[in-house]
Amino acid sequence: MKFSTKARYGLRAMIEIALHYNQGPISVKNIAEHQDLSEAYLEQLMAFLTKSGLAKSIRGVQGGYLLTRDPSNIKVGEIIRALEGPLIPVECVNREDPLFCARYNECVSRVVWERVRNVMEEALDSLTLQDLKEELLAKQQ
Repeated sequence: MKFSTKARYGLRAMIEIALHYNQGPISVKNIAEHQDLSEAYLEQLMAFLTKSGLAKSIRGVQGGYLLTRDPSNIKVGEIIRALEGPLIPVECVNREDPLFCARYNECVSRVVWERVRNVMEEALDSLTLQDLKEELLAKQQ
């Protein structure tokens, strides 16, 4: 499975916001400059992240974006789901519609896709923005 640019750039934006946690809002312009991203595309991504409740938009001259929770309480999986939708390798293992496939009860290959989904969810949900923030700060030393 390959994640889209939306997921990769959105995660980078959230890490940048986490780096400025408790320092007031950070503007899209600053996020874009620090992460080498397009401001226009970043605005679109931030709309998804705001709608999902992970980020908050502050209007005005000193405006920008804030995290809605402490970085230690925001899982990477939440961010990816907000931007990509369910973390599923194939549609038949979508937790939101488990009976999507007519072969649900007799499909043996489904076991493979369920395991892939579970490993992916476990990996992404085991990391928080705080973990990534600390990793980045350690690399910068």
